Amino acid sequence: RVLAMNHGSRVLLESLHAWPERSADIRNIHVSQRGRLGRTLIQNTDFGVPQLGSVVAYSGLHARLDECVAACGVTVLQGPPARIGRQDADGVRVEQGDATLRCQVAVQSDGAGGTDVRRDYDQHAVLTTAHATLPRRGWAWERFTAEGPLALLPHPQTPDAYSVVWCSAPERAAELAALDNAAFSRALSLAFGDRLGRLSSQAPRHVFPLALSARRAQVQGRVAVIGNAAQTLHPVAGQGLNLGLRDAARLAQSLGGWLAQPNATPAPALHDFARARQVDRVITAGVTDLMPRIFATGLAPVEHACGLALLGLDLAAPLRAPLARHLLQGFRA
Repeated sequence: RVLAMNHGSRVLLESLHAWPERSADIRNIHVSQRGRLGRTLIQNTDFGVPQLGSVVAYSGLHARLDECVAACGVTVLQGPPARIGRQDADGVRVEQGDATLRCQVAVQSDGAGGTDVRRDYDQHAVLTTAHATLPRRGWAWERFTAEGPLALLPHPQTPDAYSVVWCSAPERAAELAALDNAAFSRALSLAFGDRLGRLSSQAPRHVFPLALSARRAQVQGRVAVIGNAAQTLHPVAGQGLNLGLRDAARLAQSLGGWLAQPNATPAPALHDFARARQVDRVITAGVTDLMPRIFATGLAPVEHACGLALLGLDLAAPLRAPLARHLLQGFRA
């Protein structure tokens, strides 16, 4: 499993000495639509940054974060899942098995994104790894097909390897997962095209259902929700983890003053956090919700309009800059 990290997330993690040793840089992002005209190319030189993003192994990032947590002296409790219980004016009750903890602020970062906002995309994602006969270092590809978006990201292990995220209808995803390696490789090459030569996949395939789920409020009393506990997004453009990291960074920033005076109420700090994160969450969820739906309507006029939009973004840098900058670092408040 690999993770797509945008430039803003890399800067954040490097500042915390939490960036893993191995990564694959993304300096060019090619966005196209299968069977229609129009494409957009986003490059790191447009923004004067070393890379637009990077791809890291989940295990490598997790291990590095574990090391940083241990170095900070944070106590990690192992055991059954914890549950946030009652809260009152003085704190929050957290239950873990037979143990009970009291804290002044609780943060939930794992779990489903809630049910306030919910959309089932009727799509499943097939995740695997493929090798290309004509690899292009530093390039990532987002190709919209009638079935759903197909993304190929440079893999941190070898230069000719790509992480594949192929979104399609559940029945089609099940068919793809059941194919033998040769048949799947042919189907992948047909869907993606010949920009990377011939694609060959010998790796296991994993299938996940896709849905949008989000909470409208990130703060309830003394409890804050961030990351997947606050929102679960469609994987198009790889924004889920990046949005969660921005949640965490802003929460730490908002709580800084209160931590210096923990006898005061944390309510103003938590309110500041929720207010500051609202716009970024709405924009990111909106963009990742709209793109996979509008490109997969199956209606020729809409698909042609999408192609013209891609062409317009490619020809006019001022038009594509706001979207590209948001994907690069998110909205900061």
